[in-house]
Amino acid sequence: MSSHPLPKISAPAARALASAGITTLEEAAAHGETALLGLHGFGPKGIRILREELEKIGLELAG
Repeated sequence: MSSHPLPKISAPAARALASAGITTLEEAAAHGETALLGLHGFGPKGIRILREELEKIGLELAG
């Protein structure tokens, strides 16, 4: 499986993902919406951006 880089996202959201060790869309998808929203600095706009990018590659956030 190939890995896709994270999309351009706000600096606080990017730092939140980086601090959780999330560096690809696939890793973000595996964590799921609830876990991502639990990261300090990551919010609903970040979820929307990730969903849009995941849809382009045929993936979605884990439940």
